[in-house]
Amino acid sequence: METKFNQIAEKARTNPEFVFTSLAHLLTPELLTESFRQLNKKSAVGIDGISHADYKNNLKENIALLHQNLKAKTYQAKPLKRVWIDKGKNKKRPLGISSIEDKIVQRAVTTLLNVIYEQDFYNFSYGFREKRNAHQALDNIRNQFMKRKIQWTINADIKGCFDNFDHRILLEILNKRVNDGRLNWLIKQWTKTKIIDGKQMTANKSGTPQGGIISPLLANIYLHEVIDKWIIEEIRPLLKGEIYIVRYADDFIISLEYQSDAERLYEVLPKRLSKYGLELSLEKSRLQNFVPNNKEHNNTIDFLGFTHYWTKSRRGSNVIKRQTSKKSKNRIFKELYDTIKYNRHKKLREQYITIKRKLQGLYQYFAIRGNYHFLCMLKDKAFVIWYKMLNHRGGRKKSYTKSTFNDLMRIFVLPKPKILHNI
Repeated sequence: METKFNQIAEKARTNPEFVFTSLAHLLTPELLTESFRQLNKKSAVGIDGISHADYKNNLKENIALLHQNLKAKTYQAKPLKRVWIDKGKNKKRPLGISSIEDKIVQRAVTTLLNVIYEQDFYNFSYGFREKRNAHQALDNIRNQFMKRKIQWTINADIKGCFDNFDHRILLEILNKRVNDGRLNWLIKQWTKTKIIDGKQMTANKSGTPQGGIISPLLANIYLHEVIDKWIIEEIRPLLKGEIYIVRYADDFIISLEYQSDAERLYEVLPKRLSKYGLELSLEKSRLQNFVPNNKEHNNTIDFLGFTHYWTKSRRGSNVIKRQTSKKSKNRIFKELYDTIKYNRHKKLREQYITIKRKLQGLYQYFAIRGNYHFLCMLKDKAFVIWYKMLNHRGGRKKSYTKSTFNDLMRIFVLPKPKILHNI
């Protein structure tokens, strides 16, 4: 299988115009089994109620039957179970949970498509790609401004990006590179599958349901066509100066050398998105002159949870530093509060393990150079919230004084902040 994948990747790399028409036969029992093993064992159960452990109990027979259904085209994607995730400011975003077999087949198809599209995607695209992450995107952004001829930026936000992809256009884009009837049949099922929200069932008429394993890849393919290729192949040759872009899924920043180029691009960008069923959020997007010593109010850029700003180094040179954005701080503090609150009735050691893991997870992302103050603030917040929650359990009188709580913290030591990413 690996040899076959290498051959496909080489064909895709050396012949960017080649259209692959026969890939579905590679959805073998071996690939399906490997796809099952790659799934998160603790992931939420879909509408069929079958867990990872349940399916594993009779894995060989289950995979054989699934493979047979795929070959006979009797496979039918099950409806998604919708849950709502807190987004902050009383906003929630929908998340679709697939059944176990849909997860397996989506993982297998994602593997096949990645072999091809990883040869097509540009290096400035970082979201949901193997061996690429948000910290690399943040590093790229900083390097652009400090080392390139960049003065103007377009900080763009697409309204409800994942919810508004046009299914017809998505298939047209896919068929430019992969025109396999069986894969099209599967992707149509996943994009149009019904969604069950409580007792209500609705049809999915647009977008790629968030939470589906294949959804991030389909989104990347869509945005690669709509934004990345357009800028590199059509826009860049028309500009007077340099242009750079960094994209992480639907979050992207375009940097340009000249104001005239930036203004023209900012004017046509909404039209380009509209052509593909997408809309630029004008209230969240802006064109700005992001240069050192610019006295314009709020001359900062928010990207991937961090606020970027110009300042002076100890040697007096202009540098860009980053700190956790205000929006991210509010969301994180609420998450931390809810985590401690909803676990306050458990045993102390169980509470401690939960809080410790939560802090370590936040440190893992936000522990970049220049952001140490926020990490300390995070630990202090956890300390204060935990003290408060322990003294408000079930309407009891105070369980701990500050002195006795400090003694407790000598036993349950919260993890110390430290910089993990020197970017």
